[in-house]
Amino acid sequence: MKLIIQIPCFNEEETLQATLCQLPRSIPGIDSIEVLVINDGSTDGTVRCARERGVDHVVGFAKNQGLGTAFKTGLDACLKLGADLIVNTDADNQYMGDDIPALVAPILKGEADLVVGRRDISSIDHFSPTKKWLQRWGSWVVRKASGCTIEDTTSGFRAFNREAALRTIVYSRFSYTLETLIHAGLGPLSLAQVNVRVNAKLRESRLAGSTWQYIKKSAATVLRVYSMYNPLKVFLFIGGLAFLMGFGLGLRYLYFYFWAGASGHVQSLILSAILMIVGFQIMIIGLVADLIGANRRLNEDILYRLRKLELEGGIEVAEKLREITQPMRVRRG
Repeated sequence: MKLIIQIPCFNEEETLQATLCQLPRSIPGIDSIEVLVINDGSTDGTVRCARERGVDHVVGFAKNQGLGTAFKTGLDACLKLGADLIVNTDADNQYMGDDIPALVAPILKGEADLVVGRRDISSIDHFSPTKKWLQRWGSWVVRKASGCTIEDTTSGFRAFNREAALRTIVYSRFSYTLETLIHAGLGPLSLAQVNVRVNAKLRESRLAGSTWQYIKKSAATVLRVYSMYNPLKVFLFIGGLAFLMGFGLGLRYLYFYFWAGASGHVQSLILSAILMIVGFQIMIIGLVADLIGANRRLNEDILYRLRKLELEGGIEVAEKLREITQPMRVRRG
């Protein structure tokens, strides 16, 4: 059983050392533990610090690509390195490395494919009341969108078994926390959460320039991913709302025309027709999007099978194909 702890980094020279010092060197039930640092275009001494501290693997980009891309790249690298378990943690030493054994325990017991570390948001002193409220409200929205029961949906302290890592798909460059939970909650993976502790804050969050920017990007991510997996619901709601508004304006026009005896109100009739036509078209788009969504699910399953074949059986299959086709080449010759 091989565990790789991956750490996405962007200019983390000052905090990476503290993060690495807390990582466990041995865990019961795990044969080997390795550390992978994903350098997301750092311009400081992050890579040098990682190598000086004995990090096993360093991958990354020359230019900053975003946390979501760094996370996805780390998962792919861990899978290629033969990881059976993957733990993702932040480079700012927010999460206590001593909690990694508790984080991977449900996976080792066969109880979950993906485990999320649950922080006690209410007890974190450096979180403002506004941030605590936004965390609770945002997590509630993600739970409703994904159908999961994870309470701390923005926690980046997570453990994946190999199956979960193979099935994880990240489209956003901004972040991975919300998107991967919605994907996992609506998919075949089993989820669990464990209580984890946090360290004192070493630096401010750099994920977004401001709270408003973070809310805007997070809301866009949730809406986009939810629409991707439930397009019919989204488009039927929007189209149905427009159709009902148009229908209501049409009833208003008929009331004035037949019962109130008032002339005019042609504008209401025109707007009613436009809204009903647009609403109907949006609902038709929802049906088409649902058909496209079915095709996307098939493509995701094909991608999963290809990744699994490439990483786990590619060499063996290639050798068998070579053995099968060799006699054919000889006969043709």
